[in-house]
Amino acid sequence: MGFIVYFILIMIIPLFVQMYLRNTYSKFLKVGTSSGLTGAQAARRILDQNGLYDVSIEEVRGHLSDHYDPRSRSVRLSSTNYHGTSIAAISVAIHEIGHCLQQKDGYVPLRVRHALVPVANIGSNFSFVLILIGILLTNPNLLLLGIIAMGAAVLFQVVTLPVEFNASSRALDVMIGSGLIRNEEEYRARKVLNAAALTYVAATVVAVAELLRFVLMFTGMSNNNDD
Repeated sequence: MGFIVYFILIMIIPLFVQMYLRNTYSKFLKVGTSSGLTGAQAARRILDQNGLYDVSIEEVRGHLSDHYDPRSRSVRLSSTNYHGTSIAAISVAIHEIGHCLQQKDGYVPLRVRHALVPVANIGSNFSFVLILIGILLTNPNLLLLGIIAMGAAVLFQVVTLPVEFNASSRALDVMIGSGLIRNEEEYRARKVLNAAALTYVAATVVAVAELLRFVLMFTGMSNNNDD
């Protein structure tokens, strides 16, 4: 029974969420907005309205590869969203602007996430190596080190959740306030933003489930060694 639950958490939920995101994004990629602006134009408008003239907007390759780079102060939009005038394109573009607004306001969870990046990178790079060696050698100490390293990466994902939800909330507010969307378009934009946010929830659920599995493995290994 435990394996079935674990399989659902690790495989089924992320797959379902990705399908839901693709379907929602594709659906609203065909629905235009009343403003008629492209994602890049809408993003530039919101940035300028908030005095963020130094933040650049760049086009990047890839599907839904959109992100904000706080180091270079650059909003990077995939071609579809950079040039697109759909509800989906505008929603994704302004979500990334939400991160710019967070940085401008000194949003604490965003600052915590940035501080965790080096630790999370180390955890991601070395956790599975330590865990694998610990399992192969039946060494609970190495396994524990791997779990601690993985815990740092998982903590980063947990902190990411409020950051992403807040960015979506800010995006919806500014889209409405600036007239980028109107009336029934609000519901459509919310659908796109919620679908995107679910991917972070799914990734966090998977990460926590993996961490718990290794914690249980460590407990069992420690008990066997004590015997």
